[in-house]
Amino acid sequence: MRSEAQTENTNGRGASGTGSLLYLVATPIGNLEDITLRALRVLKEVDLIACEDTRQTLKLLSHYGIQTRLVSYHEHNEMTKAAELMVDLEGGAKIALVTDAGMPGISDPGFRLIALAIRHHVPVVPIPGASAFLAALVASGLPTDSFRFSGFLPAKAAQRRKLLESVKESPRTQVFYEAPHRLLETLANVVEVLGNDRHVVVAREVTKIHEEFLRGRAGEILEQLKARGDVKGEITLLIAKEESQEPKAESRSISIAQRVREIIAAENADEKTALKKVAKERGIGKSEAYREWQMGKS
Repeated sequence: MRSEAQTENTNGRGASGTGSLLYLVATPIGNLEDITLRALRVLKEVDLIACEDTRQTLKLLSHYGIQTRLVSYHEHNEMTKAAELMVDLEGGAKIALVTDAGMPGISDPGFRLIALAIRHHVPVVPIPGASAFLAALVASGLPTDSFRFSGFLPAKAAQRRKLLESVKESPRTQVFYEAPHRLLETLANVVEVLGNDRHVVVAREVTKIHEEFLRGRAGEILEQLKARGDVKGEITLLIAKEESQEPKAESRSISIAQRVREIIAAENADEKTALKKVAKERGIGKSEAYREWQMGKS
């Protein structure tokens, strides 16, 4: 069986057959151990690494003894640098694109180069890994079956309130990045627009030494952070769907199989419709609800 490295080297050919490749390499969001073996191999083997901040990336490369050449690629030079890197790719180069932390293109530079590579038929290969918003989401305790990640909240209060108003009745968990110096103002907006009792989670410094999750009502979390004074670190803000869309306490106290039977009987619904409703009530996937239903029938 071919190794993945062999597959990439053999099949990764652009329109000109040069073997050029653009790798999108996820890097640690804090803890340097959060990088894959595949990512380390690719960073060693490529011709150059395009990075957001050469100083930041050099820390990672030095930690793992990687000496690949670095070039700067960030939001202020992206327009011109993407074209320059495209020339290298068309000449047969293998380039790894990284950002300071996480996956390139997720609230970070990368889209312009990726789009150019695709337009010029250069293979784009994702090397998955750490992602701040996903790490925060799965540890938040909020439903993960349906969520929306919207990047950074608007810096201006009026635009921020407008965005929050648009998700007021959303059935999904909302996930945002926020600057630490704006967090108190943003939480005040959440209280103003979504209400004092809306459940929120503030994930701070995920994977780092001072990692912290603050979970509770928006008003409570706001007062807690006000008492601290300055808020520091990388912030992910998660907002729960409104409680009127949460399952009622009595429906949680019975098994999924019992609840499905209740709905079928009370609403003359078919099995599929009942399962879909129970999955939505409990914030789980339809496949999980189906498994529970089958176990309850046996």
